[in-house]
Parts: sequence; C-alpha cells; structure tokens
Amino acid sequence: MIPLTLIFVSFAAAKATGFSRTVSPSSLGLRKEKLSHLHFYFHDIVSGRNPTAVRVAEAAMTNTSATGFGAVSMMDDPLTEGPDAGSKIVGRAQGIYGSADQEEVALLMVLNFAFFEGKYKGSNLSLLGRNSGYNKIREMPIVGGSGLFRFARGYAKANTHTFDLVTGDAVVEYNVYVFHY
Repeated sequence: MIPLTLIFVSFAAAKATGFSRTVSPSSLGLRKEKLSHLHFYFHDIVSGRNPTAVRVAEAAMTNTSATGFGAVSMMDDPLTEGPDAGSKIVGRAQGIYGSADQEEVALLMVLNFAFFEGKYKGSNLSLLGRNSGYNKIREMPIVGGSGLFRFARGYAKANTHTFDLVTGDAVVEYNVYVFHY
C-alpha cells in the first residue's frame, strides 16, 4: 500500500509540471496598476495618390447597399498630436475595419495603436469594437496591449473632427482611457 503523503506529493508535482501554473505579477516586473489618458487624432485618408486606408474586399451587394455593407479596408493611419495633417506624428493606427451593419453606417474595427513617440514609444494598444458612424461620440473597448501597455484594458472615445463628403477622408479625435501596469 502506498502512503497517503506520497500520493499527495506525486499529485502536487504533476500539477506543477503541467501546461499552466500560477505566476506572481512581480515575477514579470509588473508594479502597481495605473490609469492613463491618451489624446490624439487619427487621419483616415482614402483618397489621392497616397491613401492610408484602402479597400481590400467587398461583397457582391456592397455597392448597392446604403451602408456599404461588406466593404473591408486595411489601414495604416497616422496618429497626430493635433488635428492638422502637419501635426507631430505620435504613432499609427494599423488594422482592419469593415462595414458590418445593413441598417446603419457602423464599422467593426480591429486595430492596434502603435506609438512611436514619448513615454509609450514601442508600445501598442489593441482596439476591437463597433464604431457607429451616426453617433457623435463612439465608444470602443481596448482589449489589450504590449510594451508599457501589457495587460491593458479600457476604452476609446472617438469623435469625428472633420469628414469630407466628397473624398471620404476623415480626421477623428480619440480620447483613450486605459488601465495598465
């Protein structure tokens, strides 16, 4: 007969060598959680010789849909300190957005805010959410991040600063509130 203590030690060792384990946040260099506010402008340029967003797919019905349903675009949009195109670039919004509603203009947005300047240089925030074009202020979740934004969570508030009805180009003000370590 095997002693009960030997069975317990063997079971505990098996759990510790499995595919997962509990880790102390400090072992990853994580300190106290902070709440940061980032403010920048997103320049989505779909016209001209050097667009920052291009349509990469569409459905058979996209061009007859009142909402552009089914259109998918890839973006690499500059993020600037101010609303003017000549403002200092602090990063880029890189990802995909698609028209995801047949009844109103609303986009599914999947993107990373990649920062190139200041304290957050080399860090990224990931956004995934619905951007309803008819709302003055749109709120979308921040679902993660990297670099100084590891374990990030929060939300982004988008407000259209300018939209050109002829070209489709837009400048959108973002206020991002994010918890991170």
